[in-house]
Amino acid sequence: MAPFHRTVVRRAARAAVLAGTLLLLSSGAVSQDAPPSIPPSLQGAHATPQGYLAPSELPDSLALLPPPPPPNSAGFALDEAVSKAMSLPPGSSRWTQAAQDADLTFGHLTQTFDCAAGFAPDPKRTPVLYRLLQKSMIDIGLSTYKAKNHYRRTRPFVAHAGATCFPKDEAALRTDGSYPSGHSAIGWGWALIFTEIMPHQADAILARGRDFGESRLVCNAHWESDVEAGRTIAAAAVARLHGDPGFRRDILAAQAEATRAPPPPAGTCRAAS
Repeated sequence: MAPFHRTVVRRAARAAVLAGTLLLLSSGAVSQDAPPSIPPSLQGAHATPQGYLAPSELPDSLALLPPPPPPNSAGFALDEAVSKAMSLPPGSSRWTQAAQDADLTFGHLTQTFDCAAGFAPDPKRTPVLYRLLQKSMIDIGLSTYKAKNHYRRTRPFVAHAGATCFPKDEAALRTDGSYPSGHSAIGWGWALIFTEIMPHQADAILARGRDFGESRLVCNAHWESDVEAGRTIAAAAVARLHGDPGFRRDILAAQAEATRAPPPPAGTCRAAS
């Protein structure tokens, strides 16, 4: 990470109250006064139709988050500075990673933490973990939508008349609120869950979860304050999930599965420098 970005992220963390599923969930966005429902796009052959939590049990993102920084504020000036600092040329290695992180196709998304956790989730070899990821993705993603639908914040690529690193999502993202970031919420929420399953890999897992959220800045799809707010909602959702007996049972079963799961394919992961 560039020194400038480390500085502005630290400042943002101090300034923030705390620091679809984006494309998948955007097809199921509802009015701000109605409880969120499960979007049809999450009800495929390998998806579960429900999360662990009932709609009334989801964290209230509108109550938990402050409003996004308004135009001409110091907070928005910081968002603009970070957006400019994180703009990278298409085809660079970090830009390519951001494009890969933008893809929320479930089978692809489950590979996000393979290298950090040291194993690859699989519907046959780790069926409980696979189900846990499906159900928690629904709960974490839907938890962002009360604030998303209320603020309907314009995304940076729209505000700047630019593009993102994942063009096929852009039409949906233009009408899907930017604040908070659903990608960031899912990435950070799964990072917290994976650290419980593989605690000895916690540093690598949390670093990958952080980078997954920062990919949204590289992709020009979110502002820095969107990403920080997504992490806040992720933490709230995972905390709420721990109150659900089914989630707690699945965490214990997933821990056992992880000890028997094979490592990622040879050559998939770069050696740590």
